This record gives sequence, structure tokens and C-alpha cells, in this order.
Amino acid sequence: MRIGIDARELLGDRTGVGRYLAALCAEWRDLPADGPLEFVLFGPVPGDSPARLGAPFDREGPGPFRYESVPGDGGTWWEQTRFAAAVNASAPDVLFAPGYAAPLRARVPVVVTIHDISFETHPEWFPWREGVRRRWLTRHSAHRAAHIVAVSGFTRDEVATHLRVPRERISVIWSGIHPVEPTPPLAREPVVLYVGSIFNRRHVPELISAFKPVAAALPNARLVLVGDNRSHPRQDPARLAAVAGLEDRVSVRDYVDETELWTLYRRATVFVFLSEYEGFGFAPLEAMAAGVPPIVGDTAVARELYGDGARRVGVSDVPAITDAMLDLLQNPDAHQTLLAAAAKRLPCFTWTRAAAETLAVLEAVGQAG
Repeated sequence: MRIGIDARELLGDRTGVGRYLAALCAEWRDLPADGPLEFVLFGPVPGDSPARLGAPFDREGPGPFRYESVPGDGGTWWEQTRFAAAVNASAPDVLFAPGYAAPLRARVPVVVTIHDISFETHPEWFPWREGVRRRWLTRHSAHRAAHIVAVSGFTRDEVATHLRVPRERISVIWSGIHPVEPTPPLAREPVVLYVGSIFNRRHVPELISAFKPVAAALPNARLVLVGDNRSHPRQDPARLAAVAGLEDRVSVRDYVDETELWTLYRRATVFVFLSEYEGFGFAPLEAMAAGVPPIVGDTAVARELYGDGARRVGVSDVPAITDAMLDLLQNPDAHQTLLAAAAKRLPCFTWTRAAAETLAVLEAVGQAG
């Protein structure tokens, strides 16, 4: 069976969909090169080798992967024209679109992963043009797809309700998290860490406000924010920190590589992620895996995924957020209680399981034709 994959999200700095696809491919990379499955990666990078896409394809030998270069910029026009034509010419048994949208003129069965539909349920969070594009492409891709992978039960319910897709065409497959490499322990510091793109729905201004009393109570405490700023209307965390008199206590970083990210996790004492809407939410799980108890917004997906392994608060309840941070920074028993509960949740989130379940969907759709 030949499985086509939209691989453009593997290019450049990988966030979100790119990390998701790379993790799945890393598992499939270990399948035999001469086995019954061949994965055809389509992308706009020139060349004829999967190694052009970086890890995990840069190991010796191509494994079960083959690369087809499709000239263009990898944007929406490319997706709907040149990519569609390349897929039709190659004619894989099934096409995997890992990031919301697929070429609507593809003449092969399509499986699309939908990570959330915030652009559908909360259009005010997106610039007008981007919101229209996302809504149109995702809705039409969902209706065109032979099957949909939803990364949580919450996302499945959202897709079924708002996009009017029958539930029997949606499989819930939780994503995984990368296991933490065994390394010498790092000394924990009084650091509150946030990791993730900065969207309005993630309430970074409230986090900064809640941190001010923490900074006053604990002179060595610091807040570290890591993520590209994609807020709309625009938020400026550095300016907000300066206005609060916290410019020396708050650090804002656009991007860090994987190695530095895990170092930050392993040095922090508390992780805070005040999102009111997520389809999945990798960062709190990564924090749990690194031994950092998370404080998260009290949402349906947080209850589904994190269980008792996270402290849940109202995303706009600044005093409650402050109290939660102070408790976890100062109370070792509360810290350990959350980590013990987290240890029971983490085995549910492996890329080996996610890759096997996703591959089963792809094979079933490909065989059905």
C-alpha cells in the first residue's frame, strides 16, 4: 500500500502540526523498507530524498519513505493546485493530511487530522482573512475526507457539532509526548514557565498580572514565556511586564530549540497554561513528563487529558492563579501530589500508540478505496 503524506509542515521551525507529523513519521520510520507499506512524502523542497526534510528522515537509508518534490511555496494555492495535481499523478492508495486542510481536488481517499476548530467557534481570535481561509478549507476538507482523526474527544465533539460530520467518520486518537531522556537532574529554580504560541485565548496578560504578587512574595521567582506571538488583537507581554514593574523578572522568548526547551522544563518549578480553548494541549503534558506540575484552565479538554495531574483554575481568576502558583512554589507536598497523579496519566500518551492507531485508520481507508 502507498500512503501519501502532506509533508510541508516538516519544513522550518517545527511547531504544532510539524512536531505532530515528525513524531508519527519517527515511529513509521522503523517499519521495514521492503515491507508492504510505502510512504510518499510531498513537499515544496527541491530534491528527491526524504533526508531533505530533516529528522527523522536523515538517518541512514530512506526506510519506507520516498520523497516527491512539488515546486511552489507550500501555501494554500500550492495545496489546492500543484499539490493536488502531484497527488493525482502519483495516485497513492490514501492521502494523509496532518494539518486541518487537504487538496479538495485530490482523486484519492483522504484522511485529515483536525487539531481544533477555534477559528470556527471563536472567529474573533483570528484576523478576518485568516479566519475565513481556515474555516472554508477545514469545513470543505472535513466533508471531503473519507475519515477524520481528532486529537481528543473534545475535538471530535466540536467537529461533529459545528462542522456537521457524522461521528462514525471521526476517530479519536490522542497525540503522544516524547519521553524525557535520562539525564543528570538539574536543580529546580523558582521559575514559572509558559510554553506555547501566544494567543489571546491563552490569557498571558492574566498570567503576568497573577505573577506580580508572586514576585513580591518570592524575590528570586521569575516568569519565563516561550512562544511566537500570534495574538489578535495584538498583545505585548514585554510591555505588560514593564508596566507591572516586572521587566527584570519576566523573560519573553519567541522560540527555543528542543534541547533548550527541555532544559527549561527541567529547571522550572511550576508550569502555567491558562488556555480557555485547546483541541489537545501538548505543553502541560510535556511539563508533567519533565516533573513540573502544571496549572491549567478549567476546561473540558483539560479534564479529559490531564485528570488530577494538573491544578485547574478559572483562566481569568487572577487571585486564584496567584494562589496556585504560590502553593506549588512553596508547598513540596502539593507539588508531589500533582506529580504522582501525573505519573498515572502519562502512559496514555505515547507516540508508538498514536502512530499505530493512525496507521490503522490509513490502512483501513486505503483498503476500502
